[in-house]
Amino acid sequence: MKIGSLTLKSNLFLSPLAGYTNLPFRLVVREIGGVGLCTTDLVNARSLLEKRAKAFKLIETRSADSPLAVQLFGSVPEEMRDAALVAEAHGAVSVDINMGCPVKKVVKIGGGSAMMTELDKTATLVRGMVNAVKIPVTAKMRLGWDDQNITAPDLARALEDAGVAAIFVHGRTREQGFGGMVNLAGIRRVVEAVKTIPVIGNGDIVTPQSAKKMFDETGCAGVSIGRGAFYDPWIFKRTLHLLQTGELLPEESFSERVRVLCRHLDLMIEVFGEELGCRMFRKIAPWYAKRFGPCHEFNKAVVHVATKAQFEVVLENYLRWRQQFLDPSGELNVRFQPAPMVASFMREPDAAAPTHIAVPKGPVEVW
Repeated sequence: MKIGSLTLKSNLFLSPLAGYTNLPFRLVVREIGGVGLCTTDLVNARSLLEKRAKAFKLIETRSADSPLAVQLFGSVPEEMRDAALVAEAHGAVSVDINMGCPVKKVVKIGGGSAMMTELDKTATLVRGMVNAVKIPVTAKMRLGWDDQNITAPDLARALEDAGVAAIFVHGRTREQGFGGMVNLAGIRRVVEAVKTIPVIGNGDIVTPQSAKKMFDETGCAGVSIGRGAFYDPWIFKRTLHLLQTGELLPEESFSERVRVLCRHLDLMIEVFGEELGCRMFRKIAPWYAKRFGPCHEFNKAVVHVATKAQFEVVLENYLRWRQQFLDPSGELNVRFQPAPMVASFMREPDAAAPTHIAVPKGPVEVW
């Protein structure tokens, strides 16, 4: 897949999740395989220009974390332009403009979803960024502010004229937040609105089947996965295989999930140090445990770990406790198996599907 001058190995993207898509998680996803481009947490353009440590931690990267896009938010054209230059100088292969975040602290400064309400002003800001950097500039938007203001098709056309290389569109309005179902028809209207640039769909991609459904029903050039990737980091690998072969790979084994869980913790400690890394991992480990079967004993203990040694004790105790739910072959007894990972919106009558994947708690109330 091509985005401007950038050629990617797949048309599957990791969406930015504030507080979650940091360097350790991006490395985990890349090691598993299938993802074409990862994007950082959203970064305040002004904070980057003020050289704040937290902002530079968000764009921290390394050679294994490539290709990487940096997502910026802000509403001052000069700040967004200069922040794009900083991102380019720090190794970003593209810059993404956040026009979709519904959070009040982003919207109140004219960033995020607020940018969808002033098309001319937004197009001028974007044109300044496109002219300043050599790397592609993309935009992430929602369908509109609310159901009475569906501006995404018009904004997509304006941004294409301003020089953006691709559009990412979440199939919900700002008013919806993350409630309700994703509007695939709305994404399709954005696809039909542009002439030459790719449109990447986003929203409710939690299985390879739901990714294929979005491709089939919207005509989008790629899909971007957020919560679904945190629920199942193997989703890119399995989706790419389905798209290439038509074959659906089985879910990963319990031992593989534990291996990646431990790898994720090691990377958190390596990047953030043991104390902070373990503290941050308290909110991550339970997401892995969602696919472990019975896990309440693990979750109760893992949210208190402060060192890697403590985590290893928690894991060892959990593995011992979990044995009571295994059959003679060492597999989970059928009645303790986690529900199949099929999203409810696919409406498959025989699937015991999760009704909703929760929005992870993070530094903002709704990312």
